[in-house]
Amino acid sequence: MRLTKLEHAGLLLEDTNKKLFVDPGMFTTPLTEVANTLAIVITHEHPDHWTPEQIERIVSKNPDVQIFGPAGLAQAAPDLPINVVQAGDAVEVGPFRLRFFGGKHAVIHSSIPVIDNVGVLVNDTLFYGGDALDAPEGIEVDLLAAPVGAPWLKIGEAIDYVLAVKPKRTFPVHEMVLSKAGKDMGNDRLKWATEQGGGEYFAVQPNESLDL
Repeated sequence: MRLTKLEHAGLLLEDTNKKLFVDPGMFTTPLTEVANTLAIVITHEHPDHWTPEQIERIVSKNPDVQIFGPAGLAQAAPDLPINVVQAGDAVEVGPFRLRFFGGKHAVIHSSIPVIDNVGVLVNDTLFYGGDALDAPEGIEVDLLAAPVGAPWLKIGEAIDYVLAVKPKRTFPVHEMVLSKAGKDMGNDRLKWATEQGGGEYFAVQPNESLDL
């Protein structure tokens, strides 16, 4: 399986010439190479994690694609054929095994409602939590997608998240809201945190890939 990091929260996973997209939102370059997509995972309803235009680009070339997301997303986007998932659910789509965790978005502010959010574990290898710091309990994480910058996040929380999960490998996501200096600082901090658990940090840039 190969992971390609897209901008911000967008991810592409490929296995046996089949594709899975995760959270292609408004900060991700418009998708073009979408043939052979079997599934899309949308962790929550915020537009930096999905837009109708990004989803339509995929659906237009793959009319049978399956879309997975939490109940809040289905309510916010009633025109999308969402397969509603929640913590504890597991599904298989072609070569992709998906297990879901969490349930709620991290708190941004007391004035802003807390929405549904699910994290996903792909093929027991990659864990991506969406906009939350929920870790998959009892699971040794091979590769962790760790958020670097967000209105709901401070870097100390991201460091503690990596320290708690103790992944074998880590790479950054959710960083398009940061300057280059902010991204570099985040990479340094998360590299340190990953190495405390004996893991390796990969400062993957958009459109760079890792073989899993």
